[in-house]
Amino acid sequence: MTPHAHTDTVRLGDRPVRRLGYGAMQLAGPGAFGPPRDRDAALAVLRAAIAASVNHIDTSDYYGPHQTNRLIREALAPYPDDLVIVTKVGARRGADASWLPAFSAEDLTRAVQDNLRNLGLETLEVVNLRCMFDVMRPAEGSIAAPLGVLADLQRQGLVRHIGLSNATPAQVAEGRGICRIACVQNRYNLAHRGDDALVDDLAAAGIPYVPFFPLGGFSPLQSATLDAVAGELAATPMQVALAWLLRRSPNILPIPGTASVAHLRENLAAAALDLPAAAMARLDGIAAEGGAA
Repeated sequence: MTPHAHTDTVRLGDRPVRRLGYGAMQLAGPGAFGPPRDRDAALAVLRAAIAASVNHIDTSDYYGPHQTNRLIREALAPYPDDLVIVTKVGARRGADASWLPAFSAEDLTRAVQDNLRNLGLETLEVVNLRCMFDVMRPAEGSIAAPLGVLADLQRQGLVRHIGLSNATPAQVAEGRGICRIACVQNRYNLAHRGDDALVDDLAAAGIPYVPFFPLGGFSPLQSATLDAVAGELAATPMQVALAWLLRRSPNILPIPGTASVAHLRENLAAAALDLPAAAMARLDGIAAEGGAA
C-alpha cells in the first residue's frame, strides 16, 4: 500500500474509482431496517464523503427498505460525474426486519426498478446479485437463472454492469461463464480469510474484490494483536484493519460504513497509514489465532 491509496484508482466496470469507498448500510435504522436515527446526520455523512473525494458508494434498496437510496438521492443528486453508485438485488426485507431471498424474475425486475426510482437514475452503474442460498454466508447453488434475468435487464439498458455478492468461488466461475462480472463483494477481513484464494484469482483477472465488515460486522472482532498494532501506530483498530485490506491486494476496494462524519474522516485517513512489514506479519497471524469475525 502506498500513502496515496485513497486517491489510487481501480476500474469498477468501466469507471475508475478510488480504493476507499463508502458503504451506506448504516444510514438506515438499526439492523439496516427503518428510517435513520438522525436524518440530518445521515445526509451530512453522504455529503462529507463526496467532499472528501469518495466516488464509490455501495447501497441497496433493501436497506431500510428504500431508506438509504432516498437519502443518497436527497443528499447528492444531481450526482457528480465521477460518482459510481453500486447497488444490490436478490434479497428483500420481511415485516419483522428479516432478510429473505428474492430471486424470481419478478423480484429482480422490481428491485432494479425500485433502485432506479429511489436513486433517481435511468441506468444503474453496477448491480450486484446477492446470492441468498444462505442469508448470512456464501452457500452453493446455481445462479444461472437470476443472473440471466439481470443480463436481460442489462441488454435493456437498465443495468450497465453486473457483480456478485455473498458468492462462492464456484458461483463466481459460473457467473463469469454467463456474463462479464464487474466485481465480487463478500465478507472478508483480518480474521475472516476464507476468500484468500478468490481474492488472488480475481486480482489476476483484473476483477475488483469489495470486502465488507472490515472489523467483523455485527460481531466485532476482538483482537489483542490488532489493538496492540493500532496503539503502536497511533491509529484506531478500524484504520489498521482498512490499511491491511488496502495492502493485502491492489484489487481490493473497501467500503467502510458509518453514520458519523467524524468516523468517516477517521476511516478515510487509513489510506495514509503505512503498515511496516513486521506489523503486516503480526496482523496476518490474527486469522490463525482462531478469532474469525
